[in-house]
Amino acid sequence: EGKKSVIGFVADQTPSPQNVHLWMDFLSQDTPIFTGTERIGKKVNAAIFFLDMQRTKRGRYEGTFKLITEEPKQYPDFQISEICTRELEQTIRRQPSFWLWSHKRWKHKRAQ
Repeated sequence: EGKKSVIGFVADQTPSPQNVHLWMDFLSQDTPIFTGTERIGKKVNAAIFFLDMQRTKRGRYEGTFKLITEEPKQYPDFQISEICTRELEQTIRRQPSFWLWSHKRWKHKRAQ
C-alpha cells in the first residue's frame, strides 16, 4: 500500500485482427489502433501519459510526458486511444524520422 509504479506500453505494430477494437484515420490511412493502454488504465484507474520524443542531436533524445488524464474512467470508450493516436501523429509529422515504416501498421484491412 502506498507504493507508486509506472507501467509503459509501446504499441508500434498492428494489433492482431481479433484484437482490433478501434479503427481511425492515421496518417491518411484507415488504421487499426491499439486500445490496451486505455483499457488497462481504466481497469486500474491509472493516470495516462503520452511520451512525446524529440531528437536534440545525433544520438540524443529528450522525452516530455504529456498528461492525458488522471481520471480515465471519466472518458467514453476509445477517446483516450484517439487522443494518444493524434499525439503520435503530431510527433511523426514534426519529426518523420521517428516513424519506422517497417511497423507494418496497415497489413490488416477493415472487414467490409
